Amino acid sequence: MQVTEQEQYIEFGIGNERYAIRIQDIHEIIKMQDITHIPNVMPYVKGVINLRGKIVPVISLRHLFGLDQETDSKNTRIVVVNHQEDTVGIIVDRVNKVTTFSDIQLPPDRVGGIDGNFFVGIGLTGGGLVGILKLDTVLLHE
Repeated sequence: MQVTEQEQYIEFGIGNERYAIRIQDIHEIIKMQDITHIPNVMPYVKGVINLRGKIVPVISLRHLFGLDQETDSKNTRIVVVNHQEDTVGIIVDRVNKVTTFSDIQLPPDRVGGIDGNFFVGIGLTGGGLVGILKLDTVLLHE
């Protein structure tokens, strides 16, 4: 996949891995806050938060990707994204930076033990590889 324009991405980390989401899909990034748990939801759905009067579901990428759960740190953030008509929060270990990619390659079938369908591509940077998330698959995962 050739990059024709320099789209910007927010790069974040989960464990030792780096991931990114297109900046235009991000509503805001907030510090971790109390999450109200709701019953009978998928295990990766942590619950909901009240974001200035709007109820926003929050998911854990760690849980969705089958990674060990860790306690939240001072760097833990909720990346609030706009997807279709919804707003959803995604818990990440840390937000690294705004970045662009010199090249984006198609993802392999598996990326570090995670299903390649979760990714639009793999971005190449001077610091290594970054998995670019496919929000449709991440947020609509059954």
